Amino acid sequence: MGKEYTLQEALRLAVQAEKDSMDFYRRAVSVTNNERAKKVFELLANEEVGHLKAFFEHYKGGEFGDLKTFIDSPPNKKGATIMALEKAIDEKTHEQKALEIAMKEEKATIEQYTILAQDIVDPLVKKVFDQVVKETQNHYDMIEDEYMHIMGMVDKSEQDTYVRE
Repeated sequence: MGKEYTLQEALRLAVQAEKDSMDFYRRAVSVTNNERAKKVFELLANEEVGHLKAFFEHYKGGEFGDLKTFIDSPPNKKGATIMALEKAIDEKTHEQKALEIAMKEEKATIEQYTILAQDIVDPLVKKVFDQVVKETQNHYDMIEDEYMHIMGMVDKSEQDTYVRE
């Protein structure tokens, strides 16, 4: 059985993780030249804001301040995801690398939230975690499609055409 401390700790981790993801996607937008990839990153950043709000609503801690101030606060420059993106920018292959980092991060988020959701007793909060897992899987699929497009691979929209020919 889950405990309230476990629930709040899970929510604190989720709030910070969603903020880090939002910051990552916003930074990726600012360094991406490919317009299609830029739109994908913008969409993902906006969806992470929605996830952040959903978790923030249930979190009882006060270390993040109010929601708007937290969303507008500078990114955690020491976060592994942001550091990986900054390194990719230096390597001049940032769109490809940013998508690779994003896929890895979304997959890890799915795994983490699935595990956290198992111990959550509050049905409303469990529902939030379950919904974010589902949306994060959609993010992964979207990023994977864009990655295949950037890399010149067949994306899902073209698979049926190639299979039939």
